[in-house]
Amino acid sequence: MTEVGFNWARNLQYSAGRLLQPRSVEELQGEVAASPRLRAVGSRHSFNTIADTDGDLVSLAGLPRVFELDESARTVTIDAGTRYGELAEALQARGFALQNMASLPHITVVGSVATGTHGSGDRNPPLSHAVREVEIVLADGSLRTFVRGEEDFAGAVVNLGALGVVTRVTLDVVPSFELRQDVYDGISWDGVLESFEQLTSAAYSVSLFTRWTGETFGHAWLKTARADGAEAPAELLGRPALDYNIGLAEGPAEAATEQTGVWGSWDARLPHFRMNFTPSNGTELQSEYLLPREHAVEAMRRLRALGDRIQPHLMVSEIRTMAADDQWLSPAYGRQTVGFHFTWRQHTEEVTALLPVLEEQLGDLQARPHWGKLFSATNLAALYPRFDDFRSLAERLDPEGVFHNDFLRRTLLRERPVS
Repeated sequence: MTEVGFNWARNLQYSAGRLLQPRSVEELQGEVAASPRLRAVGSRHSFNTIADTDGDLVSLAGLPRVFELDESARTVTIDAGTRYGELAEALQARGFALQNMASLPHITVVGSVATGTHGSGDRNPPLSHAVREVEIVLADGSLRTFVRGEEDFAGAVVNLGALGVVTRVTLDVVPSFELRQDVYDGISWDGVLESFEQLTSAAYSVSLFTRWTGETFGHAWLKTARADGAEAPAELLGRPALDYNIGLAEGPAEAATEQTGVWGSWDARLPHFRMNFTPSNGTELQSEYLLPREHAVEAMRRLRALGDRIQPHLMVSEIRTMAADDQWLSPAYGRQTVGFHFTWRQHTEEVTALLPVLEEQLGDLQARPHWGKLFSATNLAALYPRFDDFRSLAERLDPEGVFHNDFLRRTLLRERPVS
């Protein structure tokens, strides 16, 4: 029997009894139909128990590879084991691109979409927005495809694994484009707080990095698109662009994608990290809270006031913006959004104690936690207008609770009456 193993950061050992590794969709259908309890695992980049189960864990890495590019429809269909870096390389070779990507190219597309993961950019919605079709093995082993525009589609994309096992997705693509990255260090707190809107709209994608303490805010990372006709500023808030590359999350500079204003294809600039290097830091924990954009500055002020409590356990925090999404459980559903990401040291007890403090400060700002990262909140229904619709969809498609686990029971599912 194959060892079930750990998640990527090794802060969690999965509790499943066995790891299934089907070699075909038909084999997967049979395994789902025969299992009383089952969850799918992708690149194992979730930091909480969303993929855990006391039943069977299933990996889709062994399914036949799928890459079907429809140039006229501008779509690509891929299998559930495809990682963003693999997809990006294949698309770039054919002259196409994704509008948006996560900062890590090492994670699977299906897992990223299912947990509401996002990239960055005032005009770029989260990754789930690109999905046009999603194919899912349901609890009875049947195969169903949800298509954009059909009933229930907006509930089937960011699905938390609660509806079934996704086998393939079809995504929108765009023509290939070029980007450059410029980094500005030592930007001021006053400048960020006073000019937040101008900062995040200064490039195709903007990331702001801070540790919440010190006299200066930290640094800004601008990804400028050549097609936009914009020029990267020589100075940002009075600070010149760096003429050398830097690393992130205390990782080496060579693990990060090329900076210093060198133009390159989208696949080599949209992610923060290179595909051929170990992603991010590894020995870390992550949390993220997504708020309405209009609360960004107030949230920064509140988090800065907690800086002395945050800093001893933090590698770095990243602030990014994204356009609204229409997926029911997307953290950007129905609103222009700002995300506050925390890459923590692996100080499990201290971080666990700190999360309720952060959530208390951000709660009245309508903060939605990232589904795949660490958080303490359990009552999330009020944060999502279509929350009850999703729960009803999950109950209808999985009436016996094949895909239930402790995470879903804690955050999503209704208590069932005792018979």
